[in-house]
Amino acid sequence: MAEITSDVSKAVNHLRNGDLIGFPTETVYGLAANGLNPDAVVKIFKVKNRPSFDPLIIHTYSLTEVEKYAKKIPKKALQLAEVFWPGPLTLVLDKNQLIPDLVTSGLDTVAMRIPIHSMALKLLQQLDFPLAAPSANSFGYVSPTTADHVNANLGDRISLILDGGSCDIGLESTIVRVDGDNVVIFRLGGKT
Repeated sequence: MAEITSDVSKAVNHLRNGDLIGFPTETVYGLAANGLNPDAVVKIFKVKNRPSFDPLIIHTYSLTEVEKYAKKIPKKALQLAEVFWPGPLTLVLDKNQLIPDLVTSGLDTVAMRIPIHSMALKLLQQLDFPLAAPSANSFGYVSPTTADHVNANLGDRISLILDGGSCDIGLESTIVRVDGDNVVIFRLGGKT
């Protein structure tokens, strides 16, 4: 089974080495890898048994960081970010060349969010790369809301889970894209 710890520095070391970790957010626990490292990202698809045509969400800690990976942030998307970030909202934005095609399943867009969970933010602030992180469960299973849930499902396939307690929301983030003056909802979730 995986080591369960609250030591963020251990998680940082695993991620820098190209390993996967489980980590807490306010929505559900994520299965994280260096979002700029295709070799690390491919492990997410293998561990989850997730089809590669299903894009991943990129997590980071600030709007300035988001701007590094998006070509532009439309005005309406920026307004949403200013109100709902950090928090359970994911914005789909036009990506730049820094984000590997594997993360986005070859799409020209990338889903990005800034979690509000204090441990997630502490982890993200110590990294010089964003995290690609879907929910930390086998594809098609219920998303985990505790470190023990992650360990029960993926503990034999990852080496470390960062324990940040129970998730406050317990439902994935809401995913939206701004299309002109419209906000298109791709997935209903933790933000109504």
